[in-house]
Parts: sequence; C-alpha cells; structure tokens
Amino acid sequence: MADFYEVLGVARGASDDEIKKGYRKMAMQYHPDRNNGSKEAEERFKSITEAYEVLRDPNKRAAYDRYGEAGLRGGAGAGFHHMDLSEALSMFMRDFGGFGGFEQGGRGASSSRTGADVKVPVNMTLLESATGVERAITMKLLDPCDRCAASGAEPGTTPQRCPTCAGTGEVRRAQRSFFGQFVSVSPCPTCSGAGTTIASPCKKCRGEGRVRGEKTISVKIPAGVATGQYMTLRGVGNAGPRGGERGDVIVVFDVEEDSRFERDGEDLYTEALVSYPQLVLGADIEVPNVTGPITLRVPAGTQSGQVFHLRGRGLPRVNSGGVGDLHVRVQLWTPDTVSPEEEALLKQLAGFERLPTAEQRDKGFWAKMKDALRA
Repeated sequence: MADFYEVLGVARGASDDEIKKGYRKMAMQYHPDRNNGSKEAEERFKSITEAYEVLRDPNKRAAYDRYGEAGLRGGAGAGFHHMDLSEALSMFMRDFGGFGGFEQGGRGASSSRTGADVKVPVNMTLLESATGVERAITMKLLDPCDRCAASGAEPGTTPQRCPTCAGTGEVRRAQRSFFGQFVSVSPCPTCSGAGTTIASPCKKCRGEGRVRGEKTISVKIPAGVATGQYMTLRGVGNAGPRGGERGDVIVVFDVEEDSRFERDGEDLYTEALVSYPQLVLGADIEVPNVTGPITLRVPAGTQSGQVFHLRGRGLPRVNSGGVGDLHVRVQLWTPDTVSPEEEALLKQLAGFERLPTAEQRDKGFWAKMKDALRA
C-alpha cells in the first residue's frame, strides 16, 4: 500500500491547506474524464481521493501517522474501506464542483438532506480494551415523524414540486475559467434541497419531517482499542429532514489509564520489585497483567534493571491477528528499616561480598547490550 502522503505529493508535516492543494492538483491530473476513461487513471484517482479523505480528518490522520493503514481499520477508523469510483467522484464534486467542464452526479439532493452525524464518547477500562466489550449506548436523536410519515406535510395534504429547481433539490451555475467550464452545484435555496415545498406543514414536526426521540443501540467494541480511536456506525444517526437519510454515529473511545502499566500501542510496560536474595538465587515472582497476575521466572544472578520480554502477553491488535508483548523491568527493593537481626545478618554478609572487577563490569555491560539487541 502506497504512503498516503506520497500519493498526494506532500510532506508528512504538511498543513491542511497543503494537503487540500495536493489533492486538487493530483485529482485534476488523474480524473477519469480527463484521461479518456483510462483504468489506470481511475485507480490513481480513487487512491488519491482515499488518501485525502484520511489526511483531511485530524483523528484519522493521527491514527494513520502512528499505525499506518492498520490503525484505520480499527479504532480511529473502524469504518474505513477502500472506496469505489462513485464515492471518489462524489467527494471530488463535494469539494471542487466540476472543474474543466466535467461533472459527475453524487448524492444530489439527498446529500443536503442527510441527517447530522452524532459523536458519542465511550469510557473504558484497560481490561475492557484488552478483552473487547459490548456496550448499550442511549442517545437523543432526531427520528422520522410518525404523524406525517416523515413527509413534513400535514396528513391529508401532499408536498408540491419546487418551482425553482423543478424537483431536483439543487441549482447549477456554469462559468468559464482558465481550466475550462466550471459548474457549481448547490442546494436549492427555496426548498433547501428537498425538491418539494410544503403549503401545510405537519403540526407535530412543523414541516421538518422528524422529531426528537431517544434510541439505544448495542455496540460491539473490538479488543485493543486505544484512547482517541473511534468507530463509525453507518446510517444510525439523526434522520434527515423530510425523509432524508440518517447520518452516522461516531463512537469515540477513551481508555482509562492503569497505574500499573505504560502503554505503547499493543505493548505494555511494567515494573516488579524483587529482593536481593531473589536476584542472586533466582525465584518465581508474581507480576501484574491486565487480565490477572502471571508468574515470571527470575534466573539466578539477575541484575537489577533487567527487562524480561513476555511474548503475547500485551494487548490484541485491533481487527487483526496477533497480540503485543508485556515488558517487565525487575528492580531491587531496598527496605526503609530493618530489624536488629536483619541488620546483623547484613553486616555479616557485607564481610563476604565481592565487588566486580572492571573487566567483569565491562563483560556484564556488553552482555546486556547483546540481550537488548536480540530483544
């Protein structure tokens, strides 16, 4: 998969304006109507528009910058998919109209009547992120009016075709420019894109065709999501006016931090305190894990600060195979106070203790470096 920034010909730190200019330049070059319907140009055009749709959205761009396309398939872009040509053309028309004398039909009148999206925050624990969870979410939404069947007209009356747009819901204006003919398409100012006018508005919805209501939906949240990622539920948001399509519900995740761990993507980092005898003689110790404590074997002669890598003990990768790792750093625990008996034993031990020579310290350093490189 090509890098989205390279597809648009911009740097990774490009501003929103630079991204938009890059998209316009590349889309104009590879638009199918300017390339005699070339399949190669069509594929490039779809890739260019797909890259623009990700990089123009701050949340999607952040997920892509950190995880690549995998981050878009889950969490910050659970609704992400490779678009077809009609979608790409519709998005081009949305932002740039019809440069160069060509135009393609998008959603037309219905797009201006699509209901607004609803953003819903969902708080989660780290355990819920590790295992996945199903949540029931209650929202206040705009639903189709049951009195007028979403038409907006008082029962017994019918909407009339708009005289301004002749029922199309949009008006078009053509101008000549350096690039050719420019066609701008906008919602009809008389009917607001509905294509019809209402002489007798419904008394319940006042001609809107929708009323306020409450709705509960069940959301299956995949394992491994992180704070700031989101998933899009298509067509379950606010109803559009006068029978318009429903918008989307965007579920944004906020995963509560766990003081026992530091998280880096799918990997978790933690520390375990051990005593001097455990480091010297070796021991089985209990270390924290998200789903419950696990046992770690500390070999004899372990140095304080050594990190153990437990494969597959981290968090699942969102919507893909594999699990991250748990990294445990063991640290020597020094008690604040000791009993007289312990003090006597420590003094006796100090008489036998041997400090490493410079050569032994160097060997230990290079051994740790090799272990780190292998990890």
